[in-house]
Amino acid sequence: MNKISLFALLGILTAGAASAEFAGPNAPAATATNERGGFVSGAETIVTVKQVNEMRDDVPVIIQGKIIQRMGDEKYLFEDNTGSITIEIDDDDWRGQKVSPTDTVKLYGEVDRGIFSTEIDIDYIEKL
Repeated sequence: MNKISLFALLGILTAGAASAEFAGPNAPAATATNERGGFVSGAETIVTVKQVNEMRDDVPVIIQGKIIQRMGDEKYLFEDNTGSITIEIDDDDWRGQKVSPTDTVKLYGEVDRGIFSTEIDIDYIEKL
């Protein structure tokens, strides 16, 4: 009986996280829910897409720009004033936020350099 209750509770808790993600250009504006605060040093260095393409694998990065298109399962096209790059955002990393192509975001993640392409694996999204 306890296992059934636990699985039911987990299902209810994860259902809300699965519904938040990238919204297309015609989606209505939405606000972030359950924002949490934390320490901000002010010493963040935002890098550009052009700089990311020259970095080695697994380097932590912060990028700022717009998510302009959904490309497939957890893959999105990100753009700043120097170019565009594919990013990967796990469903639970949206944290209830709705983001459209008109929204500016700051993304925290790490470089994922493959044989033929470079992507960024995103860990945290900050809607500006």
